[in-house]
Amino acid sequence: MDEGGRSGWSAAVAAALRPLRRMWSSSDPLDDYGLVHLASVAGDALVTVALANTVFFSVPVGQAKLKVAAYLALTMAPLAVAGPLLVPLLDRGGYRRLICAAAAGGRAVMALLVAADPTALLFVGAFVILVLSKVHGITKNGLTAAYAPSGEGLVRANARLGRIAAVGAVLAGLPGIAVVKLGGSPGGLRLAAVAYALCVILTIRLPQPDPEPAPPPVPADRTGRVPSLGPAAAGTATLRGASGFLILLLAFALRTGGEPKYWFGVLAGAALLGGFLGDVAAPRLSERLAEERIVLLSIVGAGLAAVLALLNYHLWTLTLFALLAGMATELGRLAFSSLMQRAASAGVQGRVFVRYEVSFQLAWVAGALLPALLPISFRTGLVLLATYYLALGVVLVIRSAGRRGTDG
Repeated sequence: MDEGGRSGWSAAVAAALRPLRRMWSSSDPLDDYGLVHLASVAGDALVTVALANTVFFSVPVGQAKLKVAAYLALTMAPLAVAGPLLVPLLDRGGYRRLICAAAAGGRAVMALLVAADPTALLFVGAFVILVLSKVHGITKNGLTAAYAPSGEGLVRANARLGRIAAVGAVLAGLPGIAVVKLGGSPGGLRLAAVAYALCVILTIRLPQPDPEPAPPPVPADRTGRVPSLGPAAAGTATLRGASGFLILLLAFALRTGGEPKYWFGVLAGAALLGGFLGDVAAPRLSERLAEERIVLLSIVGAGLAAVLALLNYHLWTLTLFALLAGMATELGRLAFSSLMQRAASAGVQGRVFVRYEVSFQLAWVAGALLPALLPISFRTGLVLLATYYLALGVVLVIRSAGRRGTDG
């Protein structure tokens, strides 16, 4: 490479690292946590890249369906059991950083163990890493609410972290693919362990959140249910369930249809880009629309995207569908996270966060189980998705109108 090429490459690397340097030297605690979240997402992306071929594409479709269904079924129980056990620690607030660091450290250790013996520990290791990743997601809600600047809305803060996560997934995924090509799945898993270890180090330097003033009582029952969140929670659960359904439907449809493997990469990239666009659009939408309306618009938008893909089954239409569906799912997630963080005051945050996060994870798994267990064609699946999205949108409109009438 000539001197001009080297200088151009150095300038590109410096430009890419500039935002990270700014976040490292920033006095904003949300920037500190942004680095933690970036490292966590990067590790998860590397695990996905490392295990994608081993878990799914390397076995016959029938065996893949059985293994994926068993794996999904197993993921439902531990988080439902472990989540409530975290509630006392999360409600005390001061333990969120410790739980976040422990979740990252556990994933680092498990990634190294699976890399040492992928045959024996593959599914157990992937299972533990997934559960610990969800534990990180539960602590994220509380830490975001604690670190969000007072002048910055929660939708804007959540969207900011969403953009950081998308960048982290891309920055890790691209070199991860190269490492897996050269060193196989163990190489990718070892790189993921490095990312998780970095997450632990970055968590240690997080500042202690400021103590919150005593808030008025929150209308939450013993299980953490907040009645005012009901319609938005139903909409968000639908988006999560449909997301799980869509991912597995696409995966098996592409395999049985004989399309090349790169299609799945293109569609996964489109969904990731859609999520990033949702993170960009969310702060602007939140200035004009209430969060409940953003959830509703996300559901309707996802339904229209399903209809669009149903009309024409080609890579470009599927890519557009994945883009719109990813954007809709991210908008719904951001809107509900902000509603939940606002509704859950200090002392009950752990109870509320765990209840809804566990519910949404179960919705995702339940949606993913359908195409893993049943012989659903891609066209039939799109019909089901479109009907599901649009019908729930109508139900939420009716319920919202009824609630406004009652309030009046």
